[in-house]
Amino acid sequence: MFVQLKTGFDVDRGPSWIGWVEFNKSWKTARFHGRELRRSHSPGPDANFYDVESDEWFWLSGPKRDRTDTRYGPRTTVVDDDAREAYEEFLNGAPLPGHALG
Repeated sequence: MFVQLKTGFDVDRGPSWIGWVEFNKSWKTARFHGRELRRSHSPGPDANFYDVESDEWFWLSGPKRDRTDTRYGPRTTVVDDDAREAYEEFLNGAPLPGHALG
């Protein structure tokens, strides 16, 4: 998943990562880097999840093959070591893990 911190930064200027995100069955709660993130439907700083502990806002989405995950780059996206191999395979045309049929 592509994850970007929105709180405290101009639009799309916060740090971002490509890494594994675990969702609960309803997709309303996500875990990333030890944080519990909850889906938000209220207006936030161009974000769709917030950290329940720190109230920081995040954007979570699937990664893009053309690496244009941040809209207003340039921005370096950190690729987590444990996700690097799967991400490189995705960039080379493989489906995302769990999406083999589409």
